[in-house]
Amino acid sequence: MQTQQTDQLPIKDCRFCSQVSKANGEDPIGTAGTCDHWLIMEIPQPWPEDIFDKNLTIKALIDFFEEVIVKHRINIRPMLIAPDREYSRPGFTRVLYYYRPAKLFSQFEKQEFVLPEEQAITLVTAILKQLIQQPNNVSEFQQYQQQTSHIRELMVCTHAQVDLACGRFGTPLYRRLRKEYAPAANGNLRVWQTTHFGGHQFAPTLVDLPQGCLWGHLEPETLDLLVNRNGLVADLHKFYRGWTGLTKFEQIAEREIWTQLGWTWLDYLKTGKVLAIEEVAQGQEVDWAEVRIDFAVPDGSVSGAYEARVEASGEVISTLNSGKEMELKAVKQYCVSRLVKVESTASS
Repeated sequence: MQTQQTDQLPIKDCRFCSQVSKANGEDPIGTAGTCDHWLIMEIPQPWPEDIFDKNLTIKALIDFFEEVIVKHRINIRPMLIAPDREYSRPGFTRVLYYYRPAKLFSQFEKQEFVLPEEQAITLVTAILKQLIQQPNNVSEFQQYQQQTSHIRELMVCTHAQVDLACGRFGTPLYRRLRKEYAPAANGNLRVWQTTHFGGHQFAPTLVDLPQGCLWGHLEPETLDLLVNRNGLVADLHKFYRGWTGLTKFEQIAEREIWTQLGWTWLDYLKTGKVLAIEEVAQGQEVDWAEVRIDFAVPDGSVSGAYEARVEASGEVISTLNSGKEMELKAVKQYCVSRLVKVESTASS
């Protein structure tokens, strides 16, 4: 295995983890995490590092979230967004709930509520109970539900208290998207500031919902392509962290398919499966995995699958945290060494 050769950034000249990661050529693909549900709530800034423990509005939910995630093994990602002067209403809280609608899917289904602040925790609790099949009363909040399924939400991490890189690089990217791109979208796009959702070494990083794709190491010149999808997919290749409907090695294979097929691939219904993976000791990273991505066009008239082999291609030096003293680590990099189209057997 060849170690990836890069120009290593002098650490003494850098305070930000994302600068080290980007300068040393760390590929963000496969770092999106896997989600079946997103639960997002408006909470005003400032956000301390341990916002989920210190904010009294949400502190009561922590044990419940842990039960849902740890005990019931439900892939749900909680996130906070900052109220917006234009989008938000004083005295009211917005709750966005996205969920995986089927085995094969292309984007998350959305429910949005704007309700009095004092009722927000009751709603979130009801949604969580619903996930673990406990009695719930979500229906009583129907009067607060918003018809916003047509709106695309771009959510940029600006949570500087967790890592300085997200404030330093996420904030100007958020401001540009909010000022230039949201107003031009005729009500079909909103842009938000969010708390940390993982991967600050890839700042500026954002979530694109309802698609559920994550992006990192973003640059101002990538925004037209990212927002308008009117250019070459290959030009976004190195900024793609992955689609959260898949697991790590499936995400790596999915990027290769997307690069070959173009933008229409994003609308295909998809699901993934790891067919085989190298056995290693706990805590070690594998060198290879075999995966399968089943797909169907939205009307079901065409379906198929791809099988891919993902292999380690080298290592780069990166760091997970910004600051004067950063702990450097070698990060294994991967590529798709084989990709073939096969007959599908999946069903929704």
